[in-house]
Amino acid sequence: MEKMTSDFKSHFPIFKKYPELIYLDNAATTQRPDGVIRAIHDFYTYENANIHRGVYDLSNKATSKFELIRGKVAEFLDSDNANTIAFTQGTTESMNIVARSFLPKMAKKGDNIITTLMEHHANFIPWQMYAQELGLELRVVPVDKNGDLKLDELSLLIDHKTRLLAVNHISNTLGTVNDIEKIIEIAHEKNVPVSIDAAQSASFYEISSKKLDYDFLSFSGHKLFGPFGIGILYVAPKYHEYITPYNYGGGIIKDVLVDKTTFTNYPYNLDAGTPNVEGVIGLGAALEFLGLWDKQIARNYLHNLIQYAEETLLSIPGVSVLGRPRQRSSILSFTVDQVHPHDVASFLNSDHIAVRAGMHCTQPLLDSMQTPSTVRMSATLYNTKEEIDRLREAIVELIKFWS
Repeated sequence: MEKMTSDFKSHFPIFKKYPELIYLDNAATTQRPDGVIRAIHDFYTYENANIHRGVYDLSNKATSKFELIRGKVAEFLDSDNANTIAFTQGTTESMNIVARSFLPKMAKKGDNIITTLMEHHANFIPWQMYAQELGLELRVVPVDKNGDLKLDELSLLIDHKTRLLAVNHISNTLGTVNDIEKIIEIAHEKNVPVSIDAAQSASFYEISSKKLDYDFLSFSGHKLFGPFGIGILYVAPKYHEYITPYNYGGGIIKDVLVDKTTFTNYPYNLDAGTPNVEGVIGLGAALEFLGLWDKQIARNYLHNLIQYAEETLLSIPGVSVLGRPRQRSSILSFTVDQVHPHDVASFLNSDHIAVRAGMHCTQPLLDSMQTPSTVRMSATLYNTKEEIDRLREAIVELIKFWS
């Protein structure tokens, strides 16, 4: 495993320039490997052209590559249909598209939608806003003291007026790995469609559309070693007709008359204007990079690493870890007694350790746990136990400095 981590890290030029950097903010964004950087560079240097409707070679090549990557994303999600995949700006936009175009067609005043207390604001606020706008009831699945969803209460919340369940695969604050297979099964038993936020799980977790049978799924390229500004929305074929344009312009029309416009079908009806072609190219390169690594081996490594991190941090007097979920991903939040999380993060930065501090866009969750903010460390395959030891040493020094 040490060789695997070393091999993995060797693909990232940032660590060659800053060998002292311990980057533990991967839940916010991952670093970019050479292959992704090179793919974007080569596109702009040798292949730059706008896609669709161009009849010259550069445009045809760019269009072919763009659509080929749509197929690669479908394959990544174990979908036989490339038209299940739309390109968006990211997870946030993907979930807003579902809220804005799907809900008004499926729900009426008095119906309800369900989300959970552990959601990122991007998977909470859209449902809250549209529930208020449409006169829907927003129901929220609670979290127990360990940071696990109370799935017995989910079953009680679903009824004949439930129109959608929106849930994350992995909590971006607690690292809780939700049993989405069971969650989807509970919802589908009552014919409730499910939207999955896979932003924290897409890299190394099982997100097969065939195995899990979700109805909507979203993730962002920059959290799986790809570029900023590109995301994915998967929509099951039976719901394609419910996804309508949210942004009007060229590239999504069948016919434009003075008094009426007709649009292309999903997913092409979400491509108004010039799409983020470089982002799609970079995403394709990121998926190729991910294909080099065995997901099960990666998960095992990260499980052992975060377990070591939790044990190491808890061995420091005055340090508390938030939540003890049954299954934790490579994300862990903690606090240091009498030291504000922002001060902890600033102190660690002086030792070249990058972590995140704050509420991590999960205020309802932290409010319920009576914790206004935390320090969050989040690891991936280029992180090591030696880096966790360095983290421990820095926190011990911080406590000495603050006492």
